[in-house]
Amino acid sequence: MRLKLVRDNTAIDFFSKARIWLGISLVMMVVALGSFLVQGLAYGIDFQGGTSIRTQSEVAVDVAAYRGAIAPLGLGDVSIAEVNDPGFADDQHVAMIRIQSQEGDERIASETVDAIEAALVALEPTLSFQSIESVGPKVSGELINTAILAVSLAVGAILLYIWMRFEWQFAVGAVLALVHDVLLTIGIFSELQIKFDLAIIAALLTIVGYSINDTVIVFDRVRENLRKYKQKDLKEVLNLSINETLSRTLMTSFTTLLALVSLYVLGGDVIRGFVFAMIWGVVIGTYSSIFVASTILLVLGVKRDWSKKDPSAGTRYAHIDT
Repeated sequence: MRLKLVRDNTAIDFFSKARIWLGISLVMMVVALGSFLVQGLAYGIDFQGGTSIRTQSEVAVDVAAYRGAIAPLGLGDVSIAEVNDPGFADDQHVAMIRIQSQEGDERIASETVDAIEAALVALEPTLSFQSIESVGPKVSGELINTAILAVSLAVGAILLYIWMRFEWQFAVGAVLALVHDVLLTIGIFSELQIKFDLAIIAALLTIVGYSINDTVIVFDRVRENLRKYKQKDLKEVLNLSINETLSRTLMTSFTTLLALVSLYVLGGDVIRGFVFAMIWGVVIGTYSSIFVASTILLVLGVKRDWSKKDPSAGTRYAHIDT
């Protein structure tokens, strides 16, 4: 007995409220952009520069006491936060201490680390340093530029690939859907002020790949059906193509989310930001491949006759019944 998330011969009209879907997406993008411009992102040490120290003790974290112990060292801006995780034991209390970049130093001096440890251990004898990460201001600036370049090149390469494989209308729809996904992901991190670091950039690139894979599967079936049903209206062909690939799309997203939710719950706080970005990306990527990319293609239109016929186009996965 096979699991089916979608019934056979499903005929959902995805474009009956196309303007509403595009309107919702546009509003979400405006809100995301506004949040980014007003609040900005909660940059991690990778992009902000400075030192991140992870401590662990058997006694509950007293943020005010920690701050009072470190203040006499004159380290400037110091951020202290307790880390909560369902996987921690009752006597496992973790804190994350972030210290701004020290002028003239790429990383915090070992003497300063020793002074911080001595001050905190005097306050709480069971405290230990679990990890220390330092990034200088020059390096953090280079990382920001490299991250922006990496995402831009990925989207540009995808634009070129879709344009060469299909038509320019397909390329525009696919890339605008990717911009939609990336912008909304950045927006949710800005809204919730979740730490934004290199791991999130890796998640963004993964989301771009996941989303374009879904979009290409749908577009491949659209191209096949445009050749097969020459008399059907473009809207009918798009609806038919999305319905034919809907089972595969939902099954892929469902199984991916099962793994990601498990990682989010059980994986610990170290990877939680990355996994959250992936969960959000899978959901928003599935939405955009159905409602954004295809709707843009419907608005732009596409020619029905190609000079080169390829009867095998769009049938690569036709034998797979999900």
